[in-house]
Amino acid sequence: MSTEISDNAAENRYEIKVDGDLAGFVVYERRGSEVVLVHTEVAPAFEGKGVGGSLARGVLDDLRAKNLSVVPLCPFIKGWIDRHPDYQDLVVS
Repeated sequence: MSTEISDNAAENRYEIKVDGDLAGFVVYERRGSEVVLVHTEVAPAFEGKGVGGSLARGVLDDLRAKNLSVVPLCPFIKGWIDRHPDYQDLVVS
């Protein structure tokens, strides 16, 4: 299973493709140096396969590389960050 995560800026969302098929996305709003992560969705065919976690990690790694902060409004992303405290430094306090 090959995955690819990309920022689809035209749609204001990060997307994950699995073997070339769109498997999920994270909708965001950019506010200066902060990115509000609004909603995460994984296609039913890909649920329970780690796609959501891979997407969360990929999004947060990209935002860290761009030196941006995160406002995790999405419950999935917030929960993922809570379980991975090494990403807590990205969250706006």
